[in-house]
Amino acid sequence: MTARDHDEARALAARYRDTGDRSARNRLVELHLDIADFFARKYARPKASVEDLRQVGLLAMVRAVDRFDPDRGIAFSTFASRTVEGELKRYLRDHSHSVRAPRAVQELNLAVRSAQEPLTQKLGRVPTVAELADHLATDVDHVLEALEAGARTWAVSLDQPDRNEDGATIADHALGAIEEGYGATEVAEVLRTLLATLPERDRLILRMRFFEERGQEEIAAQLGISQSYLSRVLRKLLDDLRARLDDGDAALIDHA
Repeated sequence: MTARDHDEARALAARYRDTGDRSARNRLVELHLDIADFFARKYARPKASVEDLRQVGLLAMVRAVDRFDPDRGIAFSTFASRTVEGELKRYLRDHSHSVRAPRAVQELNLAVRSAQEPLTQKLGRVPTVAELADHLATDVDHVLEALEAGARTWAVSLDQPDRNEDGATIADHALGAIEEGYGATEVAEVLRTLLATLPERDRLILRMRFFEERGQEEIAAQLGISQSYLSRVLRKLLDDLRARLDDGDAALIDHA
């Protein structure tokens, strides 16, 4: 802002303080809308939109006008910037986090984020963690903790689509699922002790089906028989084996 703008802001603030003229307050806020816009964009988060933060910033701007003393010699833009930024930090700390970190860690995370831009401009590159810690007069471990907490602030729905696969959700990859192959493995272990007592062809069929986990269509083609005939052979083999096993092992074959 120019010196003339600062003089106008001071005059408006003095008029509002002395007379309570709301038009002066409104004009002062209008002259500094860019402050709310700047900090709203700076602190926007996945669950705190620019527009939501802008509304918080505008309310903070009104409070800044109410508290500003034009006789102290500080520019209103400076006072308003500090007020708006502080209010946005409190809003993010107290209202928008879905995964709660300790308050001290949240505050340090915001301080780190605020320091990154001026340090980047000063250094001509992204600052290191050590440089951030030195700038904030804190330990490197504390900065690392704050950065990690900031990365884990937002909870994500498990039903949200996975960006890497069409139609899949995060839950499809993040949560455990029943592995059908385990059942076949257990059956194979039970059958292994009985294979030596069976004819060679029967052993071959069972080995290909349960040990090599081949499909019935592939087995039937290799043996030169129909798939329906193979199914009947397998069923008979399993019925015979079931009769020779105790109840627990027979249940494994039923499950297979």
